[in-house]
Amino acid sequence: MKDNNSPLTKLMQDAQLSRRGFITSASAVGITSALGFSPFSAFAAEPKKGGVLKLGMSGGNTSDTLDPTLFSDWVPLNQAYMLMNGLIEIDENNKATPELFSAWEAKPGAAEWVFTVRDGVTFHNGKKLDADDILYSINLHRGDKSKSAIKTQLAPITGLTKQGDNQILITLDSGNADLPYLLADYHLVVVPAGFTDWSHPIGTGGFIFDQYEPGVRSLFKRNPNYWKPDRAFVDAVEVLVINDPTARTNALISGQVHAINRVDFKTVDFLKRSPALNIIRSSGGQHFTFLMDCSVAPYNNNDVRMAIKHGIDRQKILDTVLRGYGSLGNDHPIPKTDRFFNHSLEQRVYDPDKSKFYLKKAGLTDLKVELSSSDAAFAGALDAAALFQGQAQKGGIQVNIKRQPADSYWDDVWMKAPFSMGYWGGRPTADQMFSTAYQSTAKWNDTHWKDEKFDAQLLQARSLLDEAKRAEIYGELQSIVRDNGGAMIPLFGDYLDAASKKVGGIKPHPMFNFMGGRLAERVWLEA
Repeated sequence: MKDNNSPLTKLMQDAQLSRRGFITSASAVGITSALGFSPFSAFAAEPKKGGVLKLGMSGGNTSDTLDPTLFSDWVPLNQAYMLMNGLIEIDENNKATPELFSAWEAKPGAAEWVFTVRDGVTFHNGKKLDADDILYSINLHRGDKSKSAIKTQLAPITGLTKQGDNQILITLDSGNADLPYLLADYHLVVVPAGFTDWSHPIGTGGFIFDQYEPGVRSLFKRNPNYWKPDRAFVDAVEVLVINDPTARTNALISGQVHAINRVDFKTVDFLKRSPALNIIRSSGGQHFTFLMDCSVAPYNNNDVRMAIKHGIDRQKILDTVLRGYGSLGNDHPIPKTDRFFNHSLEQRVYDPDKSKFYLKKAGLTDLKVELSSSDAAFAGALDAAALFQGQAQKGGIQVNIKRQPADSYWDDVWMKAPFSMGYWGGRPTADQMFSTAYQSTAKWNDTHWKDEKFDAQLLQARSLLDEAKRAEIYGELQSIVRDNGGAMIPLFGDYLDAASKKVGGIKPHPMFNFMGGRLAERVWLEA
């Protein structure tokens, strides 16, 4: 039942302004710049200590775990970075910067790397961090028994050895110029050697475990001995899992929480008008997908896949579903912010005649498909599916939309339904994105697509130190995925977070919502 007295409803009613009034109000709260970032006065404020930071988050469920090998959504990712540190951090400029690895150096050919373990870091139980802890934490994701999502990405590691208490030698089966970026993956957080109690993790992070109810609530208290002097300002962080976008928005407006992730594209313009709130808009690699299982008919025929890719009006969906908060996708996962983005690829456009052409090539006069969808895939997925349904029909494609339950979507539909919807948060490098979801052996190859040429060229590009040559190969890989892959990628969506103006230090970040998952240790409460 629609609640006409909810905080969101009242805000939307109050916000029926003239165009001039809207512009004035938007300016008052810091409307986003042409670069997609919001300039807030809080950026320059001095940090303050104290208070309990309350976060309302989408991306959690009762099956969540704090086992880093099993992270798959936003809430566990953020909780992990509260309790534990990574090996390497991706900064707001999308660069790999030191964290528990304080320095690194590649030997000629980039097949051997020496990493230095940061000195002076202690775990929550008082144990001093050393190389054995790093080795153990990396090896959790390797080996036959590992169920880690990044097992495939770490498979090229042939040697992982300690060289004294504070150095580690990593040997690869071939060169990888992007190894530091690979080691920045959010699964690679560090625990003490031998640790297995994932219901009560011990890390080196800015906050210490206190309470945890998976998919519902967690409370972590500040680590008084945190090794980062310029992080972890609040006394505690409380995370409330609120998957429903309306409920999450109402929680922010009413003051139940200080900040929310994954702001609904439908309501962001209304939230901008509130003088008490800031909108944080970040452009990066987040993209939304229509996934065709290339191992089953009719999607094992590339002409069918091409017919579908020409059957969607990308601009219309960008304007309608995302309200313009994003950019057009070209059926490959590499964003314009990536240094290896292929600018020469022609943008695919809506063309029902080409859909008919490719259906004819496949020996078909029309096509009937069932698309599994849920707003669990991304906010507005069902609306996007409905628009696509009408658009595809003009090209001879009849789309039946199967609404799927949100609470079981990722377990029962994603990677299992022949045609479904999803999203990716993006990765800091082209190699990592391709290796995670497009390499034929990747655990998260969610279209079950296999291409020997693609795999071979991906391996070749990874081992090169010549940036120009790498750009050439990654450009070709984008073309291969665009024209042969099983993912239709019509849109890149901006990351949209919203926060009370009481939250200081919050900034845009190209990697994920909530400042790459590290918001909790980087912000403070003004009052």
